[in-house]
Amino acid sequence: MEFGRVTDDELAAVDFTLPADPAFTIETLAFEDKSQPLQVYAGCAKWGRKEWVGKIYPPKTKDANFLDEYVKHFNCIELNATFYQVYGPDTIAKWKQKADVNPDFKFCPKFSQSISHIRRLKNAEDITTSYYEGILAFGDKLGPLFLQLSDNFTPKSLPELTAYLEQLPTDVPVFVELRHKDWFAIPENKQAAFSLFRRLNIGAVITDASGRRDCVHMTLPTPHAFIRFVGNSLHPTDYLRCDEWVDRIVQWKQMGLQSVWFFMHQHDERYSPELCDYVIEQLNKKLSINVHRPQFIDRDKGLFG
Repeated sequence: MEFGRVTDDELAAVDFTLPADPAFTIETLAFEDKSQPLQVYAGCAKWGRKEWVGKIYPPKTKDANFLDEYVKHFNCIELNATFYQVYGPDTIAKWKQKADVNPDFKFCPKFSQSISHIRRLKNAEDITTSYYEGILAFGDKLGPLFLQLSDNFTPKSLPELTAYLEQLPTDVPVFVELRHKDWFAIPENKQAAFSLFRRLNIGAVITDASGRRDCVHMTLPTPHAFIRFVGNSLHPTDYLRCDEWVDRIVQWKQMGLQSVWFFMHQHDERYSPELCDYVIEQLNKKLSINVHRPQFIDRDKGLFG
């Protein structure tokens, strides 16, 4: 993932401190049932990583079997494959079948780029229908959907965003990722967007990338958090940043957060399992829960027989 990438020299100057919770988030969480256990999901963005063979996938694992192995290690995936192609129910059903071995597993499919980037939410009804027809085949394995808007989708397109979101089905949760800087730099734009999300019960993606600190907006329109964390190849700051995120998630849980979806990205994705494992380990410890951790071949001898 290249979004928000900085050079090694620039990395040292980045202030990674998470912003304080805005009043908007405090209001969102204030009326939630704080006694409910927090639903915690953590995973990566792709299963097709050859670099994970011999690390978490058994040696000589074939590409066709990567998903079979991925679902043994994580309880969700930020499914970017659906961004590049609209898959029909038959393909989706095959993926679901592979995940049936993990009763907790959820797919979180990204909206097609044909909808978000090419048609820019206009005249996209037919593609949206095809997208939903496909992903609904995930059945009980379907998690929230993820609509990423392009870097050049500006607040001037708020009417198009509003019209598109208003016509979406309401029975599957949706999160939206804003990227253009004017959504965050101009308070009126930010207020308009997040008020829209709150009215429609749509979540907001928080993207934590080194070079785009404005996207770490910490604004929750719903009592659910969808966090895209972009690390820097296990740089020491990656762990410090994850520690701060774990503490914030614990704090949000105490305030009323109902679920968290934490997706690990690295500019070099070979390192995503290690840092995701660290986040799960710390969340388990701080929340007294028992989310399954990925198993590493060198660390967990005998796992693969």
